[in-house]
Amino acid sequence: MRRTRRPLTHSISIFSTAAVLTAAAILYPGSARAGEVKVAVAANFTQAAKDIAALFERETGHKAVLSFGSTGQIYTQIAKGAPFEVFLAADRARPRKAGADGLGIEQTRFTYATGKIVLYSRNPDLIEGPSTLKKSGFSKIAIANPVTAPYGAAAIEAMEKLGAYAALKDKIVQGNNIAQTHQFVQSGNAEVGFVALSQVAPHQDGSRWPVPQNLYTPIAQDAILLTAGKDNPAARAFLRFLGGPAANKVKEAFGYGVGEPPKTRPDA
Repeated sequence: MRRTRRPLTHSISIFSTAAVLTAAAILYPGSARAGEVKVAVAANFTQAAKDIAALFERETGHKAVLSFGSTGQIYTQIAKGAPFEVFLAADRARPRKAGADGLGIEQTRFTYATGKIVLYSRNPDLIEGPSTLKKSGFSKIAIANPVTAPYGAAAIEAMEKLGAYAALKDKIVQGNNIAQTHQFVQSGNAEVGFVALSQVAPHQDGSRWPVPQNLYTPIAQDAILLTAGKDNPAARAFLRFLGGPAANKVKEAFGYGVGEPPKTRPDA
């Protein structure tokens, strides 16, 4: 009995698909090796980090999964085993401590941005400069928790140097982090507040006074590769990107200083 041969269409189709996928992997190796990195970010850097993460994914194919909070709260989570791979703090102290405690790779630590504080109100006529702090035109002033948030510590320092802290301390309401502090002012729960310049730089609403940097310790913000991410190429790629020109343009647009380039390559 003569057997009918089956058509080769199915086999050819499979072969062709495999060939196309192989060619794509050769032509676009970055997308074939794309990964994911878990990044813990200080609250003041929220919007800038979101913009940088979008550029990072577009240029590398890697995805940065961002979590936000106060620097102190984030460090506590890292110390308790939270699976973050990169830490973008609002100070130098916690990343340095992470390196010293074996939670991070010390040689990867660098200052990725320098932050600034501003006295801000939604009321366009309220803030006239430092004299505003000594007037009775408001009942509440918002700051971030100075124990866990460097921006809150900077606000206290500025008020003390201006001789206004003693008169204002009973009017202070504290946010858990600078994002919540900004929300207090935006919602009207506090008429004025010390917020991050980055939070109000994109618009000209309300009134504001950029606090001179001689009134508070410079807010140098350090990043570090955490030990959980030491073997993750996406984590090392994110740190490289964070210190590069595309990320620096985003930082400047939000009113940050760009910090310094990494002392050593994160992949070293």
